[in-house]
Amino acid sequence: MPERTVTVASSVGLHARPASLFSQAAAKVGVPVTLTSAAGKSVNAASILGVLSLGIGHGETVTLASDADDSDAALDELVKVLETDLDKE
Repeated sequence: MPERTVTVASSVGLHARPASLFSQAAAKVGVPVTLTSAAGKSVNAASILGVLSLGIGHGETVTLASDADDSDAALDELVKVLETDLDKE
């Protein structure tokens, strides 16, 4: 299963606006993606409530994974989203 590990760049982590922007991007990639916190809890990356429930802060490491065929490009796109400070956009 393809996966990517990334450090969250948003200054408030994945809360409110950054979580919303990330989950919207995850919904648009067209493949199911799982977001896993460093604590090991996993949620559907396209679920805003799931993403918020993880309580991921700035600088924390998360893992994105998908077992869908040809999911590498989707995961790479979502990595770029998480590596961007979404609070400044």
